Amino acid sequence: MDLGIAGRRAIVCGASRGLGRAVAGALAEAGAELVINARGADELETAAEDLRRRYGCAVHTLAGDLTTEAGCAKLKEAHPDADILINNAGGPPAGDWRDLSRDDWNNAANRNMIGPIFLMRAYLDGMAERRFGRVVNITSIVVKMPKEMLELSVAARLGLTGAVKSIARTVAGSNVTINNVLPELFDTDRLRQNLTTIGKKHGRSLDDEIVAHLEKTPAGRLGRPEELGATCAFLCSQHAGFITGQSILMDGGFYPGLF
Repeated sequence: MDLGIAGRRAIVCGASRGLGRAVAGALAEAGAELVINARGADELETAAEDLRRRYGCAVHTLAGDLTTEAGCAKLKEAHPDADILINNAGGPPAGDWRDLSRDDWNNAANRNMIGPIFLMRAYLDGMAERRFGRVVNITSIVVKMPKEMLELSVAARLGLTGAVKSIARTVAGSNVTINNVLPELFDTDRLRQNLTTIGKKHGRSLDDEIVAHLEKTPAGRLGRPEELGATCAFLCSQHAGFITGQSILMDGGFYPGLF
């Protein structure tokens, strides 16, 4: 399927590895021009070279933390316009909420709620003026199914989800969509870090903790990052213009509810 986004400029946050890297690959395969970001410059440049080699696409890099005010301003100055924005920042660490400091809560809000909102603010009006825009926020299943030890992520990502539902209505008439993708149990470094922490509380190894989670997953396996990448690419396509303000689960059937 031709996604109709060849030549569109796409900003992909957290693109040096994991889910962000998979989304960047799917957009590159669809012909988009990429601006990729990560905090680590060396790993980011390695990812960019791989994308150029595999897809023959234009790839620009910008190292830094885009969830900060300075990082957002730096991106906007270097790349003032974009057609596609992928907000993706690793979630805060797992831990007992009683042990969390006020700074922990503030950092989680800045990273997983306020930062993405300000990136949307930087680009949405331009998208609306050009009458094409796609924003996808990679969040988490915890906004529908809060989990013990992940309260920082639950709180921050729920805030973003609520804001998106409201903001999406204001730009839908300009062919600009904003959606959230809610992954669970994708095979990434972040998943393994969180399950290692959770497993320690339960007296289980990482492998045993993965098995315990997979026993509750009808698909019986971890998700592949490229599956999420392809889904995000479709949401960014010309064919997805009637999908907006939605939070789309990708969990292999893990979530037991209807809504």
